[in-house]
Amino acid sequence: MGLEEEIEKIEDEIANTPYNKSTEAHIGRLKSKLAEKKEKLQNQSSAGGGTGYSVEKHGDATVALVGFPSVGKSSLLNSLTNAESETGSYEFTTLDVNPGMLQHRGANIQMLDVPGLIEGAATGKGDGQQVLAVVRNADLIIFTLSVFEIEQYDRLQEELYDINIRVDQEPPRVTVRPKIKDGIKITSSTEQDLDEKTISDVLRDQGYVNADLNLQENVDIDRLVDGLMENREYIPSITCVNKVDLIEPSYKETVDEQLRERDLDPEEVTFISAEEEKGLDVLKDRIWDNLGLIRVYMEKPGRGIDWEEPLVIEEGATVEEAIDKLGGEMEERFRFARVTGPSATHDQQQVGKDHVLEDEDVLKLILRR
Repeated sequence: MGLEEEIEKIEDEIANTPYNKSTEAHIGRLKSKLAEKKEKLQNQSSAGGGTGYSVEKHGDATVALVGFPSVGKSSLLNSLTNAESETGSYEFTTLDVNPGMLQHRGANIQMLDVPGLIEGAATGKGDGQQVLAVVRNADLIIFTLSVFEIEQYDRLQEELYDINIRVDQEPPRVTVRPKIKDGIKITSSTEQDLDEKTISDVLRDQGYVNADLNLQENVDIDRLVDGLMENREYIPSITCVNKVDLIEPSYKETVDEQLRERDLDPEEVTFISAEEEKGLDVLKDRIWDNLGLIRVYMEKPGRGIDWEEPLVIEEGATVEEAIDKLGGEMEERFRFARVTGPSATHDQQQVGKDHVLEDEDVLKLILRR
């Protein structure tokens, strides 16, 4: 029996086993084995060769447009960036990963239009493994839906989950430390719904015979398995609904209800028309907000403040991290910095490397000669 058949058999058993306290341990072990089998299948697919897709990361952040064929991702990319993506009205129009650069609020944001996803992508159908590998490297996912096919959101979520992408989740607060002897010891800072035997069984299925496990949240089976695996990616997302120019205003209520059924707040979903370039300014702002970027304006000796090309760094970054991004010999020559703006208590505040910067700060580096 091949790996795909083994995976299907385990999935069928999980689906057909009623979940209750008496079956919890059994289902837990099944899910643990399922994760192990899927990882082996993905490794085999990666080792099997093929051209795949390789897109070098550029700019200040990378965003992946994820959607099924013909939802308008290529038109959206062309409207947002300087890319020229081949488009048409038939499926599988996008023949390769098409990168473009969105310039917004001083940032260069790499946008990737990956080939339209299809069901079964996670198991390699339609070059799905290679496509989804590109998504795993993104800093933000944009679920791109047609206004007429909101239900595709469910399948997109499933495909990404199967390729070990956890959308809009924080990593489980689970730490495991292998040791040489003394078996498995479990400590927890909170009460657990899972019993200790179930947790121990999952650990053993993942190859831990002697280990200390610390749980800092109440985990279910899926979160426990995720916490033990090293190949999960945790990526934030936003959702946009395209082709709104093709519907009557009265149909918007139906669309809103379909979104709510999927725990999507219509107020937080961006409605656009890529063809008519409507709603794109709102989408750009939401991309910026969800990437967690800030702008720092550098005050340069003899030239004043550069308001045109800010240094774009992650929210919560320090002066030291700003210096790292600037590169060169500044770190060795650094004496102190002066900051004016939201993070400073007063103009030209003298700070050290550990000072946390905020959006639209003005930063002046004082360097040794």
